[in-house]
Amino acid sequence: MADPAQELNEQLRALEQRAQVARKAAAQPCSRREAAAATARTKYGVAVRFQAVSAWLAVPPKQATVPSAASSEHVLALVQVWSGWAGEKLNERYWRNLLDRAQAPSGRAVPGVDCEISNVPAAAGFVGRTAALNALDSAFASPGGVVLHAVHGLGGVGKSALAAHWAAHRASARVRWWITADGPEAVDAGLAALARALRPALGELPATLQVEHAVQWLAAHDDWLLVLDNVDRVDDVRVVVDRLPGRGRVLVTTRRATGWHRYAATVHLDVFEPAESVALFTGVLAHHGTDDVDGVEDLCAELGHLALAVEQAAAYCAETGTSPRAYLAMLAQWPGAMFAAAAEGGDAERTVARVWRLTLDRLTGTPLAGHLLRVLAWYAPTGIPRDLLDGCAEPPPELATALGRLVAYSMVSDHRDGTLSVHRLVQALARTPDPDDPHRDADAIAVARDQAAALVGGAFPAAVGDPVNWPRCRALLPHVDALSGHHGPELDTVHTARALDRGAIYRKGQGVFAPALPALERALGTRERLMGTEHIDTLVSRNNLATAYDSAGDPGRAASVHERCVEDHERVLGVDHPNTLVSRSNLAEALRAVGDVERALSLHEGVLRDRERVLGADHPDTLVSWNNLAGVYRAVGDLRRSLALLERSAEDHERVLGVDHPNTLTSRNNLAEALRAVGDVERALSLHEGLLRDRERVLGADHPDTLVSRNNLAGVHQEVGDLGRALALYERALTGCVRNLGTDHPLTVLVRGNLERARAQQP
Repeated sequence: MADPAQELNEQLRALEQRAQVARKAAAQPCSRREAAAATARTKYGVAVRFQAVSAWLAVPPKQATVPSAASSEHVLALVQVWSGWAGEKLNERYWRNLLDRAQAPSGRAVPGVDCEISNVPAAAGFVGRTAALNALDSAFASPGGVVLHAVHGLGGVGKSALAAHWAAHRASARVRWWITADGPEAVDAGLAALARALRPALGELPATLQVEHAVQWLAAHDDWLLVLDNVDRVDDVRVVVDRLPGRGRVLVTTRRATGWHRYAATVHLDVFEPAESVALFTGVLAHHGTDDVDGVEDLCAELGHLALAVEQAAAYCAETGTSPRAYLAMLAQWPGAMFAAAAEGGDAERTVARVWRLTLDRLTGTPLAGHLLRVLAWYAPTGIPRDLLDGCAEPPPELATALGRLVAYSMVSDHRDGTLSVHRLVQALARTPDPDDPHRDADAIAVARDQAAALVGGAFPAAVGDPVNWPRCRALLPHVDALSGHHGPELDTVHTARALDRGAIYRKGQGVFAPALPALERALGTRERLMGTEHIDTLVSRNNLATAYDSAGDPGRAASVHERCVEDHERVLGVDHPNTLVSRSNLAEALRAVGDVERALSLHEGVLRDRERVLGADHPDTLVSWNNLAGVYRAVGDLRRSLALLERSAEDHERVLGVDHPNTLTSRNNLAEALRAVGDVERALSLHEGLLRDRERVLGADHPDTLVSRNNLAGVHQEVGDLGRALALYERALTGCVRNLGTDHPLTVLVRGNLERARAQQP
């Protein structure tokens, strides 16, 4: 153990260095002279002479001088100044203990103990965790009876390393004792070992008497710290919780996030910050003389910055000569093997796979907990709507209990915003079959995968185009992407197909076509395989894919698929079925887009008659037909007839659907363009200005319909001679098109051409 005076000197030096780094970063004075001058303004109200500061920080540290007892307040004043400069909270109790030990004869601060006693394990390679360490400093700073605090978190997150580092380097207790407390027997064994360390002669007594001596000694003294590592239940440490009325400190590490409210304050330990995990990884490599760090950042991110996983991977890379990029590739191809792989000489019981298996072993009394974890494993790691699980068949009390146990053991995090999160490595392990692990049975994983698809598929609202449902669709999309990305199409179910279809239709409505098209193609392939080519859901999928081709700027391909859709719908559902009418209307629009205006006009007129007869004049589909027919009349040059239909369409849409419905906004846009075409520029300008404001408010600034409105408004300004305003609108519209639709999308090409023509008009 270091000499107490030397330890005080070294701690003062370390604090001074941290203060100087912070002050220099802020371009402020940081010398010892300025620090001494500032001490008069501390709560101790004393001024420390510069010479005294230099004397206390003698060089080298082994020649350190000890402040006299009368100078303790001077030291504390100096510590307060440096702590403030460093941005740290003053831990007065810690520094007073350091002073007391340095000033006491022979450094003895605990009666009956000739020297410091500690069996705290070394936390080799410890990095970061400044916030958690400071939280522990604050938690144990208050005086009083036994102070008990618990650090909780996911297995492998680094709780033990944090406790060991804090106990060894920041705790001030004379007796610091570490007990692996994963059961009551282990706690008793640790207490008996403490008794023998305090009084070796007790080794001849029965173990029960040794435990009793340790408890009595702890109850009679105050300068001690117990670290109870890996506690599973409060009941396992009752002998400490209930029988120590003294003034010592107890630090618990546990995977249990709950159950401590009556006994201890808790500190939640999360995964590393990215820079911390990279520092740990590179530190292990450097220790082994390895300098291949290419891909370390990517690998740490894939490992979710989990301390155990990062250390495990780094040791494996260092000792096997595997590069971080090669490890990343193996992790993708053989996750189960890599999670279980320990480096040569490593602890096979401390691999990611083993640590979490032990956790799940403790949940076997609640089988539903393991099933829920396997279900959640197929979603994105964060933002999982908790109400997804409401679709499970289990009774709500059993569901809540199972989820609560997962949360209690930190396998799942339950957030106040109604979402759940699961560490990505926990998910990967739960998705990977292992015949030697009862929690990772292949059949159980397959059942969970299919239920995950059913839950997310069933959670999508039917009307994904209604803005009121957009927040729900946005929340579900990452989980559809994760689910479909974790396996190939051959494992898709009808529920997977529904989730893919609904998510893609929402994306198409938002103008995000790149992921929408392959999702619709995959959904159609799955429905054809599982339901047949003529099932109504298959027909819907084919129609949705065709409209997506059209929206994405491929009208020729859209028209070809729509032709088949009409034939299939008429044959399977009949000519008057609403879906058949939708299919015919979509074909008519595709034909108009490819220039077959005559056939498009005939189809639209027929669809409008049939919809009025079958659905009624005010049905939303009928209103769409009025709008579409007006567009064809305009295309053939019948502007008067087109304008009359659009006037009626706009009024009917507002009356039936409301002023903010996307279809209503589309109808108003078409009316404004028709007015512009017949020369009523003033009214067209007013309509387009109001429409742009409404679309930005309802749809967002970069929605494709908003971009169309911005382009159209620019055109009207250009016509009335306001070229500056037109150019600004065109430029903003083009930026949004390129960012959201791509450089080759038809709308992008149109806006770019309009902008170039407007620029050519500049003087």
